[in-house]
Amino acid sequence: MRTSAAPFSWVLGIGACVAVIAALGATGSGKDNKPSIAVKASPAVGFAPMRIVLTADINGGPDDYEQFYCASAEWDMGDGNKSEQNTDCDPYEPGKSQIKRRYVKEQVFQIPGDFRVLFILKQKDKVVATGRTTIRVRPGLHDGGN
Repeated sequence: MRTSAAPFSWVLGIGACVAVIAALGATGSGKDNKPSIAVKASPAVGFAPMRIVLTADINGGPDDYEQFYCASAEWDMGDGNKSEQNTDCDPYEPGKSQIKRRYVKEQVFQIPGDFRVLFILKQKDKVVATGRTTIRVRPGLHDGGN
């Protein structure tokens, strides 16, 4: 009995694996696979005044993802400061147009606190994606702290 059950479960296992691999391939490589945004701050913790470099990386998805092509990038520093970057681009062409994969911004935080930095990609006034990170600015010498 045992020898007849093993081949059946082995075949069923292979079939299930093939189905999973096919499903992953279908969803992982299609045009509908939306890229994601990862935002990093370097350093993420420091003393005021603190100079940081913020990086937003666009990961995954197709290089010609239309919603991200020629999008404006807005940084909201969480301390009341905002900035926006716009670029002029050629008209979108499927298979030819390339999305920008990295956005970098330097910022100096003068006052202590925890700040939630938000990165926003927009097409005109429509938000198409966001990413965020948190930084911590500790009191510096001019604040009376160490």
